Amino acid sequence: MGDKAHTHPGAAGRAQAADRPTSVRNVVLVGHSGSGKTTLVEALALTAGAVNRAGRVEDGGTVSDHDEIEHRQQRSVQLSLVPVEWNGIKVNLLDTPGYADFVGELRAGLRAADAALFVVSAADGVDGSTRMVWDECAAVGMPRAIVVTHLEAARADFEEMTRVCAETFGGDDPDAVLPLYLPLRGPEGPDGHAPVTGLIGLLTRKLFDYSSGERVANEPVGDQVPLIEEARGRLIEGIISESEDETLMDRYLGGEDVDVRTLIDDAERAVARGVFFPVLAAAPAAPGARQGLGTVELLDLITGGFPTPLEHGTPQVTTLDGRPRQLKPCDPDAPLVAEVVKTSSDPYVGRLSLVRVFSGTLRADQTVHVSGHGLTDRGHEDHDVDERVGALSTPFGKVQRPVSHVIAGDLACVAKLSRAETGDTLSSKDDPLVMEPWEMPDPLLPQAIEAHSKADEDKLSQGLSRLVAEDPTMRLEQNQDTHQVVLWCLGEAHADVALERLRSRYGVQVDVVPHRVSLRETFGGRASGRGRHVKQSGGHGQFAICEIEVEPLPNGSGIEFVDKVVGGAVPRQFVPSVEKGIRAQARKGVAAGHPLVDVRVTLLDGKAHSMDSSDAAFQTAGALALREAAADAKIHLLEPVAEVSVLVGDDYVGTVMSDLSGRRGRVLGTEQSPGGRTLIRAEVPEIEIGRYAVDLRSLSHGTARFSRRYVRHEPMPPQVAERVKGEARAAS
Repeated sequence: MGDKAHTHPGAAGRAQAADRPTSVRNVVLVGHSGSGKTTLVEALALTAGAVNRAGRVEDGGTVSDHDEIEHRQQRSVQLSLVPVEWNGIKVNLLDTPGYADFVGELRAGLRAADAALFVVSAADGVDGSTRMVWDECAAVGMPRAIVVTHLEAARADFEEMTRVCAETFGGDDPDAVLPLYLPLRGPEGPDGHAPVTGLIGLLTRKLFDYSSGERVANEPVGDQVPLIEEARGRLIEGIISESEDETLMDRYLGGEDVDVRTLIDDAERAVARGVFFPVLAAAPAAPGARQGLGTVELLDLITGGFPTPLEHGTPQVTTLDGRPRQLKPCDPDAPLVAEVVKTSSDPYVGRLSLVRVFSGTLRADQTVHVSGHGLTDRGHEDHDVDERVGALSTPFGKVQRPVSHVIAGDLACVAKLSRAETGDTLSSKDDPLVMEPWEMPDPLLPQAIEAHSKADEDKLSQGLSRLVAEDPTMRLEQNQDTHQVVLWCLGEAHADVALERLRSRYGVQVDVVPHRVSLRETFGGRASGRGRHVKQSGGHGQFAICEIEVEPLPNGSGIEFVDKVVGGAVPRQFVPSVEKGIRAQARKGVAAGHPLVDVRVTLLDGKAHSMDSSDAAFQTAGALALREAAADAKIHLLEPVAEVSVLVGDDYVGTVMSDLSGRRGRVLGTEQSPGGRTLIRAEVPEIEIGRYAVDLRSLSHGTARFSRRYVRHEPMPPQVAERVKGEARAAS
């Protein structure tokens, strides 16, 4: 945080495997889409010397050479790792997408990191989703700092943005969110805008001038001096109030001039403990310049103030049979426990797994045990297998730098783990363990898909299985009622990326078709039917007649079959055949092609022929009888109803409740939640919430979340049912 000496940038950038946990910092960058996270990562890499003056990685790749899908989307869609070295410390920068559809990538980044850098645009402010992530980090005590970007924007105001950050992130203690540096603006240009040319260090009272493209330290002069003192006093009080030295505040208030080194050390300890959240400023370097404004200060903060992996507790670890296992935190000599935080496919090297090692040491060509993550309900295959680790490497853009081993606390890429998926645990094959999985959002936007051609159909299953192996926020459903293949996603952009990856990576072209919910049919009242199947075409004929009565039953009763035949009108051996035919027809439906449920079918009478009656004939007669009964009865369509729980900011409660009512929803109740939010519970027909994941985001400006669970099927309103039946008739 102070004015430190720095290693030569040409040597600094070649971040390889770390030799001890204390020489690693794992930092995730968080912020809304467009806040400048990726640009900031590139600026930090440039300053650290990982790239040359032209912005290219020294061994050939480029910092911005991201997935081609990201170029088409014009935004980051995946977690990426950029390791750099600063003052002998390996810094793993984890760049996350800012768009809500890719929150799974963000959560993976949070899992792999020990601290978070919140990137806030001076032009756009703080959005609701960023506030929510801050609260999540606060709940687990993750150390955080804030960096303000886009200072070059015409309406950028660092002081105002700092105030907003203190108000938004500080909660009950806004003095825990304070700037370490103040931007220094140069002369106004022709457009009346004064560019930021340097920073004033509040603790060191030094001016750092970046106007030449290099960081030059000077002493403040003239009117710059009073600019420092007021902000410096408040910063010192904020740091001292969080100090572990309880005498420091008394000494300071008593007039003692506290040593700058003491203040810096206290500030760094408070940041590492997650009780003080400094605000910094950053801007990319001008073309041809070597250092972006504020990048040196950020790297100093990361290496000096953010915690080492030793200070970050290991997630809960158990044996395969669920017994807790205690491990020494981040010990390279302890049993191996590592986690796959991201899975991707490379056209040249195949599957690549980004792995965080929490315990032990992972070595190339080592055989490890891969423990599945239990996401079988999302279409993922559960597995517990031994696999041989391929090459280990540390990534930078498209370049992979080989390493021989990865110690506890570090991250690296593992090649050719054919069975490992995102969220899996890697451990010793002789001592298999499994880590508690991190929380992933439920995918709630359904995309029904069909293979575009016969060639695509042959490859579809394998392509989809690879897709969900990479992304645990997707769920693959083979719906037995509608016979649709459904890919559940987090939003439209998430779905677009998934289908594009299917096409570009796995060569599978699919068509999106309307998603159908699982409707049911039932009888609205009693009805009778006679099934007559009599055919004679030479030789043995077919003869079977049965008479049935159908009556509705309560919800959830299924199909009940009752035999009331007397006198052997239907021989005993053919009664099961009638039931089999009725149940087969019930599965096909009797009105709009949806399964029939919640009825009692009573077999009353029938006729048989000594030669021409058969099992098949009575099955057909039973089906015909059920169809005839349905033709003379009122058939109700039953639709699935879900209980929806929406967590929304108090400002949007009225809007959300009104929208739910417009979807034929019934609000069950509301309750207050922490952070000025309200939980709304309602029952809503599933046919009305197919796109709710998209619509709710729009209604709440991205600040609301919801969950859903199936409750029951209930009768659909007549006007809606008629429309659905009409669509079914038109389709047939």
